[in-house]
Amino acid sequence: MKTGINIKSDIITWAIARAGYKLEDFIHKLPRVQDWIENKKEPTLKQLEDFSNKVHVPLGYLFLPEIPQENNLIPFFRSNTANTNEKVSLNLYDTIALLQQRQEWLEEYLLNNDYKPLPFVGKYNNDSDYKEIINDIRKTLNLDIEWANKFKNYEETLNALTSAIEDAGIVVSFNSVFENNNHRPIEVNECRGFVLTSPIAPFMFINAADGKGAQIFTLVHELAHIWIGVSAGFESKQLLPANDPLERLCDRVAAEFLVPTESFNRLWDENPSIEYLAKYFKVSEIVIARRALDLNKITRAFFFGFYNKYIFFLHSKKAKQSGGDFYATQKKRLSLRFAAYVNQAVRDKSLLYKDAYRMTGLKGETFQNFITQYL
Repeated sequence: MKTGINIKSDIITWAIARAGYKLEDFIHKLPRVQDWIENKKEPTLKQLEDFSNKVHVPLGYLFLPEIPQENNLIPFFRSNTANTNEKVSLNLYDTIALLQQRQEWLEEYLLNNDYKPLPFVGKYNNDSDYKEIINDIRKTLNLDIEWANKFKNYEETLNALTSAIEDAGIVVSFNSVFENNNHRPIEVNECRGFVLTSPIAPFMFINAADGKGAQIFTLVHELAHIWIGVSAGFESKQLLPANDPLERLCDRVAAEFLVPTESFNRLWDENPSIEYLAKYFKVSEIVIARRALDLNKITRAFFFGFYNKYIFFLHSKKAKQSGGDFYATQKKRLSLRFAAYVNQAVRDKSLLYKDAYRMTGLKGETFQNFITQYL
């Protein structure tokens, strides 16, 4: 007498592939799955719950009569292509979905509390002059042309820019894994960042595994998306934009905002050093090399040779790092702006503690410690 649950074999193999596993590797770790696929045995509910946790798929999906169709939640632009339909990894997909859930809650909360739409979201379009967009961003963030040179290092610059962005009403999340799961990384070569635009609660995600200078570039690239009002993600290999007018405009905004042409030419004439200019403008050396190429200071051959050597250097330089302070990491992952709204909603009793725990990924005493330490 069968006591298990009948699940379609193609749903099982789909769930395994969706999680990024090779079928034979997964079966080697969990041999009973082979029997499910071949209909020799049926899984129990407990076994299905364990399976769904391992492949990061909602349990209900396993009971569907056919494989669900999942499309990218936002367009994803990649270097040298106009194709935005290439599927993203499960870890990235779930991260986008998580931030969308947070955004939907925050939009409703802010509207219920009479917050007004942000005037800069969607203020421009694909045909706008990039200089107008840059001037408006600078005005909104209260930053002058060579603002980054005021700070001692990349960390200070990144923190100052992030604070200015959040003060303007934008939630910024820095992370390199799905939520707090260090076993579910988001690779830089797949995603440097993405943005979820909204008239009242725009969200930005920056891959914290990227270099600090590169993160600064991504922040401004995503700012341009917000000013144009289009949600999207990008990876930007070799700092080459996708074959899309929107991406080229956002890259142009980011490059000129961070490394103004007039300032670059002045400093290059004084000292034509990529390393020196990178430290001055607080961007990665790749950004400076790309600006030098665009402004005809170096050849394409020199740029790509420099790029390959620099990337090799970064990879060889990477050493094992400690996990750091948990709460300091959460401050960046969650965004103090978002955490403040959640705490405010809990205090005015419009959000239950259990929902606040779910919304932030912090539970019980951990949630209280975080709020006490940072808010």
